[in-house]
Amino acid sequence: MKRAFLLVFISLILFANNVNSQKHVIPFNRETITTNPAKGTNSYFSWGIFPRKNMPVRKILMHVTLGTPDSLPTAHWDYCDHIRIRRTGGKEAKDLKYEIGRMLTPYGSIYSKGWNFTWTVDVTDFSLLLRDSVEIEYEHTGYEPKTVGWALTIDFEIMAGPPAIKPISIVPVWDGQYPYGDPEHPFDESIKPFTFTKAKDAELARLRIQHTGHGMDEPKGCSEFCNRWREIYFDGKLVQHKDLWKNCGDNPLYPQGGTWIFDRALWCPGDLQEPDQIDVKPKPGVNTFSIKMEPYTATKNIQARENISAVLIQYSAPENKNDAAVEAILVPNSDKFYNRLNPACFNPEIKIRNLGSKPLKSLKIDYRTEGSMKRTYNWKGNLAFNETAEITIPAKIFFKEGKNRFIVQVYKPNGKQDAWVGDNSMSADFYSPDQVPEDFIIQYKTNNNPEENKIFILNEKGDTVYVKGPESVKPDTVYTDTIHLDAAPYEMYLTDEGGDGLEFWYKVNQGFGYLRLLDMQGHIIHLFEKDCGDGQKFAFVTTNNYTPPKKSVYDFFIYPKRIKDNKFTLHTYFDKKVNMEMRLLTIGNVVETHTFNNTPGGEYKFDISHLPEGRYIVEVYVNGELEYKTRINK
Repeated sequence: MKRAFLLVFISLILFANNVNSQKHVIPFNRETITTNPAKGTNSYFSWGIFPRKNMPVRKILMHVTLGTPDSLPTAHWDYCDHIRIRRTGGKEAKDLKYEIGRMLTPYGSIYSKGWNFTWTVDVTDFSLLLRDSVEIEYEHTGYEPKTVGWALTIDFEIMAGPPAIKPISIVPVWDGQYPYGDPEHPFDESIKPFTFTKAKDAELARLRIQHTGHGMDEPKGCSEFCNRWREIYFDGKLVQHKDLWKNCGDNPLYPQGGTWIFDRALWCPGDLQEPDQIDVKPKPGVNTFSIKMEPYTATKNIQARENISAVLIQYSAPENKNDAAVEAILVPNSDKFYNRLNPACFNPEIKIRNLGSKPLKSLKIDYRTEGSMKRTYNWKGNLAFNETAEITIPAKIFFKEGKNRFIVQVYKPNGKQDAWVGDNSMSADFYSPDQVPEDFIIQYKTNNNPEENKIFILNEKGDTVYVKGPESVKPDTVYTDTIHLDAAPYEMYLTDEGGDGLEFWYKVNQGFGYLRLLDMQGHIIHLFEKDCGDGQKFAFVTTNNYTPPKKSVYDFFIYPKRIKDNKFTLHTYFDKKVNMEMRLLTIGNVVETHTFNNTPGGEYKFDISHLPEGRYIVEVYVNGELEYKTRINK
């Protein structure tokens, strides 16, 4: 309770004294959350103090962090959690139940103490409600035991400033789990059209939708694992046709402990869902939104549900004609959310948004690394109001060794003065790419499906200086290539057309592969993640003055992880003899320990026929430090 009052007091002081900077409201700060297996749902509530109603708010971002709790192991399963505004103004206020975010938890069994990951979603649409005292609910669903959990942090980042469009009203539209494919309860009869009256001064109506599919019927595996379309109609006219499907092999949170690579119904494990925003111009009087799903009838195990939550916000017309904003720096950036793209040597990437009423057709972009010269890029395109674009700037990224800061500023939208400069600039910290000797070794073991994989290295000009494609390799074979690259920056890519990496525990018949970079003395320079889904990138700079890292890097792998004959093998790579300990655990409990002193590495075979069927965690310690953690299924 003291912590909550302290946060409220600090927030009030900050908002009262400075309206021209970002402020933070943190209703949950490493709150340990667990499921209630008896009910399948467990809600946590906390109040936060937001800006006063008369304070202009430009933007509100909600950062959601899940981590390993201080006192429990990390939770294991992918569940659909809901973040809601419950009450505003006090405990006696009306219960609103507005869903402002949908968190799909990751498969966390392989994560240990100190792990965390942060996702971000824009919740500016709720700025009418996120005022003064607000009760926030985090509903954690699922049936795991209370012996595992998450450390939850929710951080609202609020930018003061004139709104690009002024919200007039907000009302709920749909909220429920609607049957799909059920011949006795058709979807169209379960979810009704929504009618509303145009508000005075409203020029834009925005339907904001959170929509995920769940359940596993026959014959298509709906709704979690079936691709189907959804259509939104406004006054009888189609305004959106969308395939409700999401690629999961490029998830920035990887690897995970379960079937994280499998594409799903508009969600992935370890994902704060980005809502759909559908903007229309309402006519005076009554207007109607309706929703339609692709026709489908299940034949067995009828259980598919479309989990839909939607609100309608009516807005004024955009306040200004020419108004552009920087939304994000994608490259370079050390934020873990962008780890699929970083580190990088070339081609900065940023995301912009048009907040002006006129289509954004041109924009000047100044960019630089702190300490280097400013450069300018002239962008051309065509963005309607609220549309975004991800821009790749064809240029080298300058950096010094260690930590750097990249700075970007946008200006002159359509050649005019920007209406508000408060969101025209942004900076991001990033770390320089690793150094690699000019002469090094690429060691590549194919799995049983090498036709899916390709390895290549690009130089600053975009030329391919090394390639190992499927036409030059055989299944389950080790290839060792000695490479010389003159001192310069490079980017190396491993791609996987199957979206299942060099190894994926569920696909035992795929076998396993690996990709390592070694120096000429056999020390590991870099390991590519085997369980990488769509692939992985490694940026590096070659040097003739390379110094090996002081701490050795080791490689580990268990195969198979989906065990049917009671046996598995631990594969290791050490550059010297070590003391190794392998522990086998259930949830938080050590089942058995195997110790190998002064061992050079190699293969270690284990028989677990004496253990019951189930899921086990494997931990490998080298010289007393945890170096590897994974999950196996018997």
